[in-house]
Amino acid sequence: QVELVESGGALVQPGGSLRLSCAASGVIFSLLDMSWHRQAPGKQRELVAAITSGATTNYADFVKGRFTISRDNAKRAVYLQMNSLKPEDTAIYYCNSNFRGFARWGQGTQVTVSS
Repeated sequence: QVELVESGGALVQPGGSLRLSCAASGVIFSLLDMSWHRQAPGKQRELVAAITSGATTNYADFVKGRFTISRDNAKRAVYLQMNSLKPEDTAIYYCNSNFRGFARWGQGTQVTVSS
């Protein structure tokens, strides 16, 4: 019933910035815990950042101080502001929703950091 669509991925140079967006439909968005995950070629999917229905945030150590997750319940959207990007940030970034253990995933958006 939950549909998630990511956007904003692009090719950027090291040190650059990007803002990813995730739009949700089919549910009361304010009830969902939201998160961003990423998966690089040949690697496992990993958690990047999370924000609860109460707006509490949590970040993976490798993005602390560089990335910021936020949400706009009126717009049914969650965002990931990425600054000081590094080549190792290159991956497909996925939006995730969770309600009492029931999770859904978006299709992903490609982020490539290269000079």
